[in-house]
Amino acid sequence: LLKLGYSVKGTTSTASRLTDLKSKGVSPFLITIKEQEIDGPLDTFLEGMDVLIVNITPGLRKSESGNYVAKMKRLKSRLQESVVNRVIFVSSTSVYGNLSGEIRETTTPQPSTESGRQLLEAEQLFVTDDSLDTAIVRFGGLIGPGRHPARQLSGRKGLKNGNQPVNLIHLDDCLHILTAVLQHGWWNMVFNAVYPEYPLKKDYYTSECKKLGLAVPEYLQTDKVEGKKVISAQLVEKGYVFTTGISSSNRD
Repeated sequence: LLKLGYSVKGTTSTASRLTDLKSKGVSPFLITIKEQEIDGPLDTFLEGMDVLIVNITPGLRKSESGNYVAKMKRLKSRLQESVVNRVIFVSSTSVYGNLSGEIRETTTPQPSTESGRQLLEAEQLFVTDDSLDTAIVRFGGLIGPGRHPARQLSGRKGLKNGNQPVNLIHLDDCLHILTAVLQHGWWNMVFNAVYPEYPLKKDYYTSECKKLGLAVPEYLQTDKVEGKKVISAQLVEKGYVFTTGISSSNRD
């Protein structure tokens, strides 16, 4: 965005990251969103802002008692007092839960986890607000430099669902998609964002671990074929072309 001439502000809840953001040309703000309050200069952060990208994960694996929706309500109430009227809300394909088959943006979400449920509810907070133009982007599993789910699966045994397809996306495409939404003004839409290749988990993660020099995972033998393929139908319709495959390369 900076290269395209945008002025970019960014927030972090960790003081040590302020210098890192500043070194990248981002105007940094130390802000923490809590259920009951927001710590930090949020009003100053929002001042003069045209578009807000909300990329805050529920983080419920650490604490199932956390109320992500309450935090998003707190944020949205403050937005109503600001000049911001366009929002890109970063969500996840986890809102589709355990649905099977081909999943498109027209598919009704059925989250099966608490984090997925709260993400879907948070989406609706923004989508149903007529004062905001909101784009929802539901990313698949993230891979990129230093980040690959194969590292977490390496060497594990007795894994289930090996015949299910993967639904992944590289960080490069994540950034390109968010930029495309912003540049083209794709507001009031929902976008699935998953690279259009869906190898089986057992095949993909075995291959990726070998490429990365890691111990391969072992999946339980089963003939059961299920799972979902999340189709990025809206992005394809808009003419978006994915740029980065999900196979490992030296940069990962």
